[in-house]
Amino acid sequence: MTLIKSISGIRGTIGGTKGENLTPIDIVECASGYGQYILNKNGSNKVVIGRDGRITGSQVSALVVNTLLMMGIDVVDLGLSTTPTVEIAVPLEEAGGGIILTASHNPKQWNALKFLTETGEFISKEIGDQILSYIAEAEIDYAEVDKLGKYATADQYTSIHIDQILDLDIIDAVLIQNEPFHVVVDCINSTGAVLIPPLLDRLQVKYTLINGEITGEFAHNPEPLPKHMVQLSEAVRAQKADLGICVDPDVDRLAFVCEDGGAFGEEYTLVSAADFVLAKTGGDTVSNLSSTRALSDVTARHGHQYHASAVGEVNVVNLMKSVDAVIGGEGNGGVILPALHYGRDAAVGIAIMLNLLAEKKVTLSELKKSYPEYVIIKNKIDLTPEIDIDGLLTKVSEALSEEKQNTVDGLKIDFDNGWVHLRKSNTEPIIRVYAESQDKAAADILVNRVMDIVKQHI
Repeated sequence: MTLIKSISGIRGTIGGTKGENLTPIDIVECASGYGQYILNKNGSNKVVIGRDGRITGSQVSALVVNTLLMMGIDVVDLGLSTTPTVEIAVPLEEAGGGIILTASHNPKQWNALKFLTETGEFISKEIGDQILSYIAEAEIDYAEVDKLGKYATADQYTSIHIDQILDLDIIDAVLIQNEPFHVVVDCINSTGAVLIPPLLDRLQVKYTLINGEITGEFAHNPEPLPKHMVQLSEAVRAQKADLGICVDPDVDRLAFVCEDGGAFGEEYTLVSAADFVLAKTGGDTVSNLSSTRALSDVTARHGHQYHASAVGEVNVVNLMKSVDAVIGGEGNGGVILPALHYGRDAAVGIAIMLNLLAEKKVTLSELKKSYPEYVIIKNKIDLTPEIDIDGLLTKVSEALSEEKQNTVDGLKIDFDNGWVHLRKSNTEPIIRVYAESQDKAAADILVNRVMDIVKQHI
């Protein structure tokens, strides 16, 4: 059982003992800390709430909502919703912030509270530290009976979210509507079933849903990786569909299956979206250091510059703002389009992909072949108290000093034929070791070269 309190909120496994699992007391404490942040910043005392389809969603939501109301904070409850929809709703409601109740791709026993600022973006480290200090020091103010918050529901934001996507200058809805697309969508028994079908209806795309019942009993591991998309691949082949669409439970990550049932690759979700956007608008791109080099290659192909950030959505967004990037995201299938909002959004990624295929008149597998081919492998090193992480990374850096290096987040070494990235995990007692090259054999060679150095110093 696990409980993790971090700068981005609280997440953990349901049940068990306070402080060791996600219990009602931990949920109330964390909601109270966020509520105190809302009260202290002298802005709007309104918070937007939304939840994914998890089994414990309604219980966690009731605890969070009533905690905020008891603090004198007004709540607008979207009910079953998605992370990007809540992010869009916060500024439209002129709220002081938002809370998304989702553990993203984690299994059903997990849930979480993810915190947003008044702009609908994830909170910074500084705000997160402030919230954690309120919790640790019990500096929480609750309201008197005549000053309790007001509760309201809102069901219009799914439609507003879709309207905003279809109103984007780069999206040609008519072009998509005129194509005889048939797609299969894996909603993973969560709120993808709330957002994706009405989007496809508006685009007049024929679709078949699998795992479309919102039960929270995930039909398979909910992380949208090829090894978890076997059912979707089989359905695409059986339906003779043009492509398969897979989202995670809160619909901020996106992966595709090709018409032949093969995986398009979650790393290439952002690559293809960037290819489409850059052809329309030009501009720079951003992804994190552990994402595929293909994005850099495609950006250069369009005559623009790629930038790499530390791992984490808030880090990607901050760098995107500083370089005025037109698109960014993460290699896990997260697409961030600033023209819509600064958050990962699977729905806009779907619209972009359909538009791209409609323009190019190619199959998804043909589109994949048009991009630089890379393979990423992901390893880890278990941490022990004896390992000096900083010292270890310094030794590796010194041994490979002739290679291009980036130390923004751990150590990333760029070789001529690929890269290796070593960084301490934020959630597990491990060092993550990712590598990428043109094929697995080449990536293995790069990893082994680095790991030989690591083994000399642990």
